[in-house]
Amino acid sequence: MTTASKKAGCVFCDALEINDDRRSHILFRGRLNFVIMNIYPYNSGHVMIVPFEHVASPLEAPEGQTEEMVDLLKLCQAALARAYKAEGFNIGMNIGKCAGAGVLDHYHLHIVPRWGGDTNYITVLGETRVLAEELDSSYNRLLPHFERASERPEDLP
Repeated sequence: MTTASKKAGCVFCDALEINDDRRSHILFRGRLNFVIMNIYPYNSGHVMIVPFEHVASPLEAPEGQTEEMVDLLKLCQAALARAYKAEGFNIGMNIGKCAGAGVLDHYHLHIVPRWGGDTNYITVLGETRVLAEELDSSYNRLLPHFERASERPEDLP
């Protein structure tokens, strides 16, 4: 198992140190990256792919890390499509404070499932998010899709 270098105050390194994937909402561990639920999701099923190594940018990524991240992106998109019947996806990174990064020094890739009409006036005007599902329910809904990938990596999308 790969572990992260501990950096003070990093939510991703802290999640790895807990060593309890269910409690940390880690859905999958690859060789160089892991998949974790966003605890402040934009939509139900919002996941992130995060390197084990504490690096601020893909420019600093070691050999193979970004390639595996793209492979895990395919797994996440397939899992979200199956589990949530997502009609679309927002996929991206915020690198640096001015780009809106919530975690400045440990880069990560967001995958947000989307559906027609999934935003409304409460989100836009009230600056409040309304989610149809609590985080643990989302985790339980997605976990079987990632467990299958762990058991049969040849079936990865």
